[in-house]
Amino acid sequence: MLLTIDVGNTHTVLGLFDGEDIVEHWRISTDARRTADELAVLLQGLMGMHPLLGDELGDGIDGIAICATVPSVLHELREVTRRYYGDVPAVLVEPGVKTGVPILTDNPKEVGADRIINAVAAVELYGGPAVVVDFGTATTFDAVSARGEYVGGVIAPGIEISVEALGVKGAQLRKIEVARPRSVIGKNTVEAMQSGIVYGFAGQVDGVVGRMVRELADDPEDVTVIATGGLAPMVLGESSVIDEHEPWLTLIGLRLVYERNVSRL
Repeated sequence: MLLTIDVGNTHTVLGLFDGEDIVEHWRISTDARRTADELAVLLQGLMGMHPLLGDELGDGIDGIAICATVPSVLHELREVTRRYYGDVPAVLVEPGVKTGVPILTDNPKEVGADRIINAVAAVELYGGPAVVVDFGTATTFDAVSARGEYVGGVIAPGIEISVEALGVKGAQLRKIEVARPRSVIGKNTVEAMQSGIVYGFAGQVDGVVGRMVRELADDPEDVTVIATGGLAPMVLGESSVIDEHEPWLTLIGLRLVYERNVSRL
């Protein structure tokens, strides 16, 4: 079994693969203050409940693949793999790790590991050209060329950040549940805010992706647009440009990168 761990700024998503199939997944909050020992206890608590794994930490785990946008968490997870999974091959996505996707940006080292991993999975599943829209703490738009190269992207404030900002900065506004309202024209403050978030982000996605597609290909129909991330379902039904929804895109990319590197360990 392969354990994949995608550490985002707000949430950490873990997936358990049996071959190419994801058989279990978990979502927990990302806490930069957690130590390696605390993370190990958390992992044991989650995986100890799975029938395909043993009671002891590491039982049934044959490999580990990790990417993280929070350096302090990556440091602690490195210690977890060393202390608690010492005999298990582990791939931590960082500069020097083989991904199979050339990065054609001014400074490849500054591109988030999760964005590269998403590109890896997009090329494998759908080919290029493609645009990956990841609805996380930030909403990121990543472009993959017809040759399977990562050519750049767009970063915008995420849905949760926008909701929080409205609640904090608006004197008569408050933090709301992100949900689809009854209609575009809100009948109360909560619905008006929900409408602004849901339809506003759908419009943002359509506008940004439309411009990216025109730069990627002569024929927009040649470009596959893939949505991923925890809040993607909120926008899927309202966006006109999304072709595919793959909630486990990053975890699939981690599996692919693990397979491309494990023989080199």
